[in-house]
Amino acid sequence: MSSGSPHPATAPGDSTAESATPAWLLERLQEAGGRVPFRTYMEWALHDPAFGAYGAGRLAIGPRGDFATAPSLGPAFAELLAPQLAEWLLELGDGPLALVETGPGEGHLAGQLARAIHNGWPQLAARCELVLVEPNPGMVRRQQRLLEGAELPLRWCDFEGLAAAPLRGVVLAHEVLDALAVERIVWDGSRWCQQQVGLTEQQSLELVVGPPLEGWAHDQLAPLGLLPPPDGPQRPAGWTTELHPGLGPWLEQAGSALAEGKLLVVDYALEASRYYALQRAAGTLMAYRQQLACGDPLREPGSWDLTTHLCLEALQRAATASGWAVLGSCRQGQALLALGLAQALHDLQGKLGQAGAQGLAERLATREALLRLVDPAGLGDFRWIAMARGGAAAPIPRFLREPAA
Repeated sequence: MSSGSPHPATAPGDSTAESATPAWLLERLQEAGGRVPFRTYMEWALHDPAFGAYGAGRLAIGPRGDFATAPSLGPAFAELLAPQLAEWLLELGDGPLALVETGPGEGHLAGQLARAIHNGWPQLAARCELVLVEPNPGMVRRQQRLLEGAELPLRWCDFEGLAAAPLRGVVLAHEVLDALAVERIVWDGSRWCQQQVGLTEQQSLELVVGPPLEGWAHDQLAPLGLLPPPDGPQRPAGWTTELHPGLGPWLEQAGSALAEGKLLVVDYALEASRYYALQRAAGTLMAYRQQLACGDPLREPGSWDLTTHLCLEALQRAATASGWAVLGSCRQGQALLALGLAQALHDLQGKLGQAGAQGLAERLATREALLRLVDPAGLGDFRWIAMARGGAAAPIPRFLREPAA
C-alpha cells in the first residue's frame, strides 16, 4: 500500500544510515550468515506475524494514520466502483456469487462495497458473500472490529482454502500487489547483481551488492529492456531497481480460487520504458509512516510500510502465464469518470446550497474526496487493470467505456 500521493512530506534522514538493528532481525540475519536478499528482508519487515508492519497490525490506514487510501477518505470511491462490480457479478448468471477482497487493509472498502451492493442491488446481495483474503493476523483483528454487522455474509479465508472449492465472482486487489516483496537489483558497472541486506561490523543494517543475477531474475532482463551494453544503455555503477517475482505466484493463487469471474487490480504502475528509464536510478521503493515518505528501507524495520510501483508489462505477462485474460487498463481518473464521477460532482454541487451547516461540511468533504480520487498528482494516477478467467469472452469493462453524454 502507499500514501495515495507520489509526493508526500519527506522524513528527515532520507538516506540509508546506520541505526540499531532490532533484536529479532539481528538474530535472523546472524542465522542466515549475515546477509539475505532484499526480498527476504522486505517480507520479514512487512509480513512477519509478530514483528512485521502489517503482520503485527502496526500500521494504521487513513488520513490520520500512517497513510491514506481512497476508501479511507470516505464511501465515494466504493459507490463509484460498485456498479462495475455489480455488472461483473450479474454477468455470471444465477447461483451463489462472491466478492473477494485481497489485502483489505482496515476493512473500509469491504464494508463500503457491502453496503453499496446491499442498497443498490438487493437481489444480487441476497446471493452474494464477501470473502476477505488477509494473510496478516494483526490486520484480521482490525477488520473484524470494523466489519461487525456488515451488510453481506462475511468470512475470512486464504487462497489455498478457496482453491478447494473455487468461487464464481470478482477478486479485488486494491493497493495489494505493491506490498509484495521485490527483488532489488544493482548494476555494478559490468553486470547485474542481487541487492542484499547485511550487517556491518557494528551490527547495523546496510544494503550490499550480492551475487550476479541468475535464474528467473536474469531471464527477466531482456523483456523489461534491462539488457547490459552493447544491447542496452550504459548505466552508472550503483544504478538500482526492482523486479517483481511475487506477481506470478500471487496471480496463480488468485486464479486457483476463482472458477469463473474477473480480477481488478488497482495500484500504482508504470510502463517498463518509464519504470526502467535511465533517470530513475533508485527504482520506486519508498517507505511510509505517519504521512511521511522516506527513501531508507532499512529505517526501523517492522514500523514502516515498504512499497514499490508495479511494472505494467511484467504484470500483464505474469497474468497471461497464469491463465488470466487481460481485458485492458487505464488510469483511475479515466475509470472513475466512466463510472459517473462527473455526474456525482454535478449532483453534489446542486445540493450544497440546500444544506445546513453540518450537511454543508459533510458535502464539502465528499466533494474534496471525489476530487482527490482523480488528482493526477496523487490517486488519479493509479492504474486499473481488469482480467478474466473461465466462461465466454468478456465484454469491455464499464470503466473502459466512454462516459455517457
